[in-house]
Amino acid sequence: MLRVDKLTVGYDSVPVIFEVSFSVNEGELVSVVGSNGAGKSTILKTVSGLLKPFSGKIEFMGKRIDQLPAHEIVKMGIAHVPEGRHVFGKMSVKDNLLMGAYTINDQSQVQKFLAEVFELFPRLKEREYQKAETLSGGEQQMLAIGRALMAKPKLILVDEMSLGLMPIMVDRVLEVLKEINRKGVAVLMVEQKVQEALEIADRGYILQTGRIIAEGTGRELLENELVKKAYLGI
Repeated sequence: MLRVDKLTVGYDSVPVIFEVSFSVNEGELVSVVGSNGAGKSTILKTVSGLLKPFSGKIEFMGKRIDQLPAHEIVKMGIAHVPEGRHVFGKMSVKDNLLMGAYTINDQSQVQKFLAEVFELFPRLKEREYQKAETLSGGEQQMLAIGRALMAKPKLILVDEMSLGLMPIMVDRVLEVLKEINRKGVAVLMVEQKVQEALEIADRGYILQTGRIIAEGTGRELLENELVKKAYLGI
């Protein structure tokens, strides 16, 4: 579904990602994990079109997308849940969700997707007309995920969803990601909580200072001696 081949990308002509290659198959949940500053968020920004690569290529559903504008990539079926959530604080929960459906013209479809998001996140339904800035961090994370789902993506990119959340809320959001994945949406998540991310992943990649240093199934990586020593403290 998604193929990233020898991707080099950075900021102001300074690379922070060096010839990174990875893939996501249809229906998979894939985790890219590593410490803060490894370059994980940069990868997602490049996949979603917010950054342009220095070299390498990105293909989605067999089509090259690395030179397309971000809104065209959304239309193709990739939605991005950014680090830090970035909800529209002064707008209501419902209006935030509707912003996610801006590429969809059929209002009956929009209402259907809205009902599905409220079914997935009953707490958002309860707070439908509240301003987003009044929500807790966990509720704002749910809202950011719900907003991405309103675009009816084939692939959802999730950036550091655990950031600033209490452990119980992290568990809840991970359960939601698994539920989304079970419904057929592929998930590519980047996360510094290595154990949690690999436990739910079909496959994973370890990113260190802009390079992939290990890959395998989630279970294989959790048993990897390098991963145990460097990230799990075992």
